[in-house]
Formats: sequence, C-alpha cells, structure tokens
Amino acid sequence: MNLQMFPLLVLALAWVERSLASCVVDSFTVKEDFDPQRYTGKWYALQKKDPEGLFLQDNISAEYTVGDDGSMVASSRGRVTLFGFWVVCADMAAQYTVPNPDSPGKMFMNYQGLASYLSSGGDNYWVIDTDYDNYAITYACRSLKEDGSCDDGYALVFSRNPRGLPPPIQKIVRQKQEEICMAGQFQPVQQNGAC
Repeated sequence: MNLQMFPLLVLALAWVERSLASCVVDSFTVKEDFDPQRYTGKWYALQKKDPEGLFLQDNISAEYTVGDDGSMVASSRGRVTLFGFWVVCADMAAQYTVPNPDSPGKMFMNYQGLASYLSSGGDNYWVIDTDYDNYAITYACRSLKEDGSCDDGYALVFSRNPRGLPPPIQKIVRQKQEEICMAGQFQPVQQNGAC
C-alpha cells in the first residue's frame, strides 16, 4: 500500500467509526431538566417516522396532563387503517413513568388502545427536545441492534399549532432528527380535522 494513502485511510475509518458510534441509542441526549408541567396541553403531530407494524397514520394529536401525584398521562387520537381497508379514528391512552429521576426526559410509556382492535404495550418515550411553547420531538426505540443502534424505532415532531412550525424552529427540528440518526426518514402528518 502506498504510504501516502495510509493517513487518508485512517481518517476515513475514524469518520465511519464516529458516524456509527453517534447512532448508539444510549448516546442520544434528551431535553435537560424536562418539566412535565410545561409540557402539558395539546400537541399536534406534524411529522413522523413509523415503527414496524400498525401505527397512527394522520390527524394525530395528544393531550398531556399531570396528576396530583406528578405523573404524566396522555390521551391521543389519530386515524388508522385496519385490515387494509377500514379507516377509523382511534383513541389511545398512555401513562408515563420516569425510571431515573436524574433524567426526567427519558420516560417509559404504557399505552392501550381504547377499542379491542387496537394494540397495547409499552415503549420508551424520550423527549429529545422541546421549547414547550412551539415544538417537541419525541423518540422511541423498540429494539436494538447488536451495535447499540436502533433496529425498530419511531419518532414524532409535535407542534402546538396544527398548521406548522416557523423556519427557525424547522431548522432546530432537522438538527435533532440528524442527532437521533433519522434524518430523511420523517414523513408529513396530515392535519385536516378528520378526527
């Protein structure tokens, strides 16, 4: 091998290693000092990256509240297609717990569909970033690859306004999508009042 090419090869390998390491789910940062009280209220999904399987398709909204005991709950709604042809507005409910009080932005969400044909289960619910007044980006990884990157995950970009986000906030959201290794994977969520 040409000795002049060796430094370039080392740099290329270091760049690849750094790129892969940054996609390790445990390295993702969440909203520092997340405040559930400020997060309460109605949010509208503007963009989403779906997981494998059934997921709400459009007109997604969520209403968050905090109980007297400090625990956060949510009721959400959105359209879903069942059995390949039946489009319905589905209602879901979720309760959130904080496994580590030092990282309140990393929650665990137990959810259930409010009809028998909807799924129930539990996922991580990480608030990657929010300014509480305009936008929030949430993330969940359902299964990890051996290298610590996500094998099956999903994310939502929420807004307080169903009509969109201003350009300066869109720039912040794009940066956060890159940080969670999902740049280019989000699709718009239609908000036309169907639900």
